[in-house]
Amino acid sequence: MRNRYLDLLRFLAIIRVVVYHVTGLASLTLVFPAMSVMFALAGSLMAASLDRCGVPAVGRRLRRLLPSLWVVAAVFVPAMLLTGLVFTPWVVLWLFPITDPPANYWGGLALSPIWYLRDYLWFVLASPVALWLFRRAPLPTLAVPYLLLIAIEAGLLTTTSAVLQHFGLYFGAWLLGFAHHDGLLRRLAGRVLVPAALLLAGAGAGWILTHPGPRGYDLNDIPLGNALWSAAFILVVIGRAPATAAWVDRNRIVSRLVTIANRRALTIYLWHMPFVVALTPLVGLVGWSTRDPWGLAIRVVLVFLLVGVVTLLVGWVEDVAARRRPELVPGRRPARPVPATPVVPAPRTAGADAAGTRAR
Repeated sequence: MRNRYLDLLRFLAIIRVVVYHVTGLASLTLVFPAMSVMFALAGSLMAASLDRCGVPAVGRRLRRLLPSLWVVAAVFVPAMLLTGLVFTPWVVLWLFPITDPPANYWGGLALSPIWYLRDYLWFVLASPVALWLFRRAPLPTLAVPYLLLIAIEAGLLTTTSAVLQHFGLYFGAWLLGFAHHDGLLRRLAGRVLVPAALLLAGAGAGWILTHPGPRGYDLNDIPLGNALWSAAFILVVIGRAPATAAWVDRNRIVSRLVTIANRRALTIYLWHMPFVVALTPLVGLVGWSTRDPWGLAIRVVLVFLLVGVVTLLVGWVEDVAARRRPELVPGRRPARPVPATPVVPAPRTAGADAAGTRAR
């Protein structure tokens, strides 16, 4: 049975990602480190799948991940080829992005969120071995991504591999998802969890304040600060996640929105950025500044409306990938069965009884 609290976290993370990409507000990354939360939730689900299916869970996860990407590629790759992208064998990476697939200038901007699928793919492939190691040595295994990131940030390990850098940045969150699934975070006493979260948050905040990026205190520009701050956030919001959250479904509108966002998470994530890029020129055309509150609000609404339209058109692909019955808008409550009308036998007369008795 799904934990609606975790569904709510994923819903909030997706909303935060879209709003951040429209507005560029660095404070949003601090208030809610959405990408790390999404990786932690995905790690928890991956551990559950491995427990349920074993290594074949890797194939099942990839089957659910890739079809939505293929739909995007079917639309944008031909468009990029017609507008300057040189056709090379590397184009096949749009089918299985173990590294960033090729793109032209506008495609590189519009499809920049592809890195999430690239990292997700690698994390899924690494999960059988990582879960085996984690269950035998939880703390050392959990420490490896953070030590890797520290080595890269300190210059002890020089690499240009975005995959390796993101293993250091986000795989720790994925492993914390393992810890959540195994109940380790829930069993962690408050006298341990709270100081650990405060220590990580303090270290992360200190690094962020002393190492601002080109956009100030935007976590996306400060990898080590991002990883530490996000780990503290995950310990609190997921480490103390309730087993159930019936209150999420008390409001039918909120419940439906949470369900839609979870069933269409990949579609929303992959398609929102093209609309952000497409609407950006409107800022200059209508005279808005990049920080005009009304202009930003209108752009946020327009992006969500356009994403909603695309979700209606192609979101059902996620249902097919998950082997669910395809729905235009998921989350409809099944119709209540109409109770059968009881058949009341007609009263029998004495004469009929007698005739029946003679016949027997």
